[in-house]
Amino acid sequence: MSDLLVVAIDGPAGAGKSTVGRAVAARLDLAYLDTGAMYRGVTFGVLRRGLDPGDVESVARVAAAIDIRLAGEGITVDGVDASIEIRGREVTSAVSAVAANSSVRTELVRRQREWVIAHGGAVVEGRDIGSVVFPDAPLKLYITASARVRAERRVAEIGGDVDEVEASIIERDRKDSTRDDSPLTEASGSIVVDTSGLSIDEVVEQILRLLPDDQS
Repeated sequence: MSDLLVVAIDGPAGAGKSTVGRAVAARLDLAYLDTGAMYRGVTFGVLRRGLDPGDVESVARVAAAIDIRLAGEGITVDGVDASIEIRGREVTSAVSAVAANSSVRTELVRRQREWVIAHGGAVVEGRDIGSVVFPDAPLKLYITASARVRAERRVAEIGGDVDEVEASIIERDRKDSTRDDSPLTEASGSIVVDTSGLSIDEVVEQILRLLPDDQS
């Protein structure tokens, strides 16, 4: 896998990873993989089956059997278009419990690696890409922004109260950073990119300048 160009992007929710990742992938003519959508897809499947997201064994069985297909910004789960539902409040409130399940993480990491190999490299974003999924990626980034800025961006997209969204983001960060398996963290060798005061184009240009000379 060392000959594949993999740009690993980690960071907290709402920092702009998806928007930046897609733009970087387009500039480099690479595939793009949103691993968070995969965890949300499993969560959607769990809820659709009427299961408790905290039921470790049942959720693990769902992750092993579920059919998840990603295409562009869309996702189908067991043949059902879940592109809108995976971003809804029900899935959002349950995804941390599913993502903390070690069996789920093991299964999805396996799928993520296979996906990237099949696509000949990719820009991959999530919360444990540089630390767990692709620790040898030639470029590892940790994209972040203040909780307030992230809340303002989320409200601009889907509405809501900024203070409430900010509190939710802070709690999500706490859960992701303190879970036992693959916690959200700055991977060794990663470069921190704070997007708080930057436009998407500025962030993308900054990232492209960070590529190793033989990969740019």
